Amino acid sequence: MSVAVGKCPSFRLVGRSFLAFVLTPEPPFDQWLRDFDLWIERSEGVFCERPVVLDLSKLSLDSALATDLLMKMRVRDIRVIAVEGIDPAWLGPNLSPLQGGNGMTRIVEMPQAPQGEPPPPQRAPVASLLIDAPVRSGQSVFYPQGDVTITGSLASGAEVAAGGSIHVYGSLRGRAIAGSMGNRQARIFCRSLDAELLAIAGLYRTADDLGAEVLNRDAEVWLDGSIMRIRPQGQV
Repeated sequence: MSVAVGKCPSFRLVGRSFLAFVLTPEPPFDQWLRDFDLWIERSEGVFCERPVVLDLSKLSLDSALATDLLMKMRVRDIRVIAVEGIDPAWLGPNLSPLQGGNGMTRIVEMPQAPQGEPPPPQRAPVASLLIDAPVRSGQSVFYPQGDVTITGSLASGAEVAAGGSIHVYGSLRGRAIAGSMGNRQARIFCRSLDAELLAIAGLYRTADDLGAEVLNRDAEVWLDGSIMRIRPQGQV
């Protein structure tokens, strides 16, 4: 009796980078947490489904304080995937210590808590980012300083988040998050709308909420009070 032995399957390992935010609390922690809560309130949606790394190197913590801090992040729906700057033995089974990084860092400045009456708003110069290529599935672009213009398409599974408006000169099939820092005047424009998610200043609509009258058409998206409006281009 003979037994046929098949070949062992081959495996291919592929390296892939993902965008994660790094939060670095500073002393005094109670004041930092109050400022952070105010920032989250004004910038709802920034951490939606986003992995976060906590860098606790600037705080003097023991095991109990570290556990309490992680709990404060959890109740705020902050998705912490790794922690650095503390004893790895303090971490639970669902978290891992992290050291270093790939050196590619994007910093989002956290505004100070308002003191008394806020000053009158000043019109800042408009900043913009031009992406002269398609944004492919799995890619993510975060530009809190202003508008983002994509000359190609935004693929399904891709994401772009802008502090200002988003302009897509091709098809919009992924996730477009405009006004990510609380700008309710931001808008979304595209040549062909088939998005997985649209968001402006924390208000969201998913693919299930898009009507057939706007699908695969030129479209403009904006906020009318607390309602997100979508208008096919060419209509008044």
